[in-house]
Parts: sequence; C-alpha cells; structure tokens
Amino acid sequence: MLESKPQVLAVVGSLNETSVTRVVIGHLADRLRAVGCTVDVLDLRAETLPLYDPDAAYTQPGYPALEQRVVAADVFILGTPDYHGSVSSAMKNFLDHFWQEFAGKLFCPVVASHEKGLTVIDQLRTIARQCYAWALPYGVSFAEKADVANGEIVSDALKKRVEMLVRDVRVYGGLLAQQRRADLAGTESGFLERLRKK
Repeated sequence: MLESKPQVLAVVGSLNETSVTRVVIGHLADRLRAVGCTVDVLDLRAETLPLYDPDAAYTQPGYPALEQRVVAADVFILGTPDYHGSVSSAMKNFLDHFWQEFAGKLFCPVVASHEKGLTVIDQLRTIARQCYAWALPYGVSFAEKADVANGEIVSDALKKRVEMLVRDVRVYGGLLAQQRRADLAGTESGFLERLRKK
C-alpha cells in the first residue's frame, strides 16, 4: 500500500490569549507540513463558533464553510486545556456540531494539563468511539513552564513526544485515510457502508 499524506485539521480549543495549547498546536502544524501533510488550523479563539443549538446550528452563516473543512480532514488533532478533568467548553462545542463527519477518521488528543490530562484523553477517545472514529492509543500532554515557556517548547521529553505524534499522524492517518476512501468507493460490507453515496 503506497503511503498517503493525510489532510489534518488541528483544532485549538483554548480561548486564552497566551495559550500554551496554541503554541504546541502551532508547532505540530509546522512539523506536519514539513513532512508533507496538508494542515488546516482552526483556532476557536479567532474563529468563534456559536453555542451548539441543534435547531439552529446548521443554518448559521459560517457553518457550511466549517463543515467543508471538517469533511476534508482525515485527521483531527484536538488541542485542549484540562478544565476540571475535562475538555474545554470551546472544544466540546466544536465536537458537538459534528458526528458523522468524523466516522473512519483519526483523533489525536493534545492536552495542556498539570495532571497528565488522562481523563481528558479518555473523554476524547470516548467521543471518537461514539462518532465511529479511530483514536491514537496515546495522547500528548504537557504542562505550562515545565514543557512550554515563552511561546516555545522547552522540554526534550515533549519535543520527542511531538515527533512521535507527527510520525504517527503521517503514517496511521495516511493509512486510515486511504482505507476510508477505498471503503466508501467499494461494495464490501463494513461500518462505513452507511456513508456510501447511493
């Protein structure tokens, strides 16, 4: 199977102006572009999304353009601070707007946390499962000052973890994207069968 370079949507789920989440997502986006991936960064501070309302969300002026970006993505890098052991409200609001668009794609948790962000990573895995998406078997977590300071990644451990994520997004994201396209175009039974165009 030839390697396919995935399209990545990297979501910054922090509304903090000096967010360390934004720093790490920006670094990841640069590294992924350097290895040939197409990366679209959705910063929820700069591109505000109305609170999810199932009766109105899909007719909001900005929704069709955002939906196109989500549909185009093969991989979602989901960057969020750890708020009370959970994802940020901005991240949850983004995820609430979609579900079928995530099916068969890869979720990659990136969490700013002083406590390893394990419950946040588990919640993002649960959301992936509920939306028929795949999730990496690990997440990238980091702490302000110890790992990120003055707008830079300062710890070697985080730099190594980021490089591991870049490699796995490129490899596994590419494999899943290629298989997803084949499944959607094919005739074999499988869980993506329901999404085939009739």
